Amino acid sequence: MSTDTTATGLLHASVLDGTGRARDLERDAIPAWTPDDGILWLHVDFSQPDTVVLLESEFPVALPDVAFDLLTDPETRPRALPVDDGLMVALRGVNMNPGENPADMVSIRVWVSPQAIVTSRRRRLLAVQDIRAKLDKGDGPTSPGDFLSQLVSTLADRIGAYVDKIEDALLEEEDTIANDQEAGQRRSLSKIRRQIANVRRFVAPQRDALEKLHRYPPTWMSKDEVQELREEADRIARYVEDLDLARERSILLHEEYQGLVAQQQNSRMYVLSIVAAIFLPLTFVTGLLGMNVGGLPGVESETGFGWSVAIMVVCAIAAALILRLKRWM
Repeated sequence: MSTDTTATGLLHASVLDGTGRARDLERDAIPAWTPDDGILWLHVDFSQPDTVVLLESEFPVALPDVAFDLLTDPETRPRALPVDDGLMVALRGVNMNPGENPADMVSIRVWVSPQAIVTSRRRRLLAVQDIRAKLDKGDGPTSPGDFLSQLVSTLADRIGAYVDKIEDALLEEEDTIANDQEAGQRRSLSKIRRQIANVRRFVAPQRDALEKLHRYPPTWMSKDEVQELREEADRIARYVEDLDLARERSILLHEEYQGLVAQQQNSRMYVLSIVAAIFLPLTFVTGLLGMNVGGLPGVESETGFGWSVAIMVVCAIAAALILRLKRWM
């Protein structure tokens, strides 16, 4: 099969033969498709201007207005919506495109009916390429319900891998704090918390959509396919719980980091206070003897400087002993 990179709205068109394989269709052959040929799958880029013409005029199956609007909607959240005899599903996947932020999740819209499938996206989603690779190997979806299950499973795999990376990053932050290392701690913790928030923002409603889907499945889905969707919904629910736990851990780590910084600042202030307390009597002596008035003792004496130094040393030792006796140092 060809890769799904093109400047037109149609990324690829395939006919699933029901055995796990598929054959590609040229664009001009799409209107001539019939259900006897197999399950038609169109993958389109809704941001291209000719996508509307393709879906309205060339697609041989009449799309419901609701499905058409959702397939071409630039902004959508994960949801599942029965439409006539089909099913409209909006999902999100981890952004694995080069140079992109994985937490900036990519959306895909899927309209599934007993005879045809339409998937639309704006940015490339590797989950679609995974399904095409399975079709090349003869291990692809054999029915519309199986297609939806495999797509959800592939998306969940990458979400799970990304959640694992977040947890690994939190472990590194915990080790850093445990070793009293704070360099770059605030920035890295803030980055992790933003990633958790961005991913959970879409994974949580995706969990709700899948739970609704397996509870109220369309009649054309088999029991095995419904069971697979239920397992994927449970898996997404676990990832949401993992993200919630990671968020709580990041909050605790942030508080622990702030406590570590405050402790270090207090320790430094304590040392400065001890030094200031020891040098306070020395400062008093030097200030007293440094006044430019007559009658200061030792001004005319050759040993005056030595006695001044001795007095200051005694004062410093006395101050240190007092602080020691009071257990302030």
